[in-house]
Amino acid sequence: MADAKAAVKKQDVKKPAKKPANKKKPNVFKRLWKYLVACKGELKKITWPTPKQTTKNFFIVLAVIIIMGLFIFALDRGLFALLGLIMGMSQT
Repeated sequence: MADAKAAVKKQDVKKPAKKPANKKKPNVFKRLWKYLVACKGELKKITWPTPKQTTKNFFIVLAVIIIMGLFIFALDRGLFALLGLIMGMSQT
């Protein structure tokens, strides 16, 4: 019984197919040309933003950068002042 199961398992195992030895890769320039043609096709699929959308997004990003910069500046100054109070108290 165990021998029959082992024989079935051996039959179920597929052996990897051998690659034909005479099949060569295409020339490097042909592969490069094929890649560039595929890239051109993908670029045509892109939905580009309008100049109005780009300007709007630019100003949103600029505003967020300024707000975050001011927040980090205020936090740095506040912590620096707090550290100065702590260091000043420990010296007296």
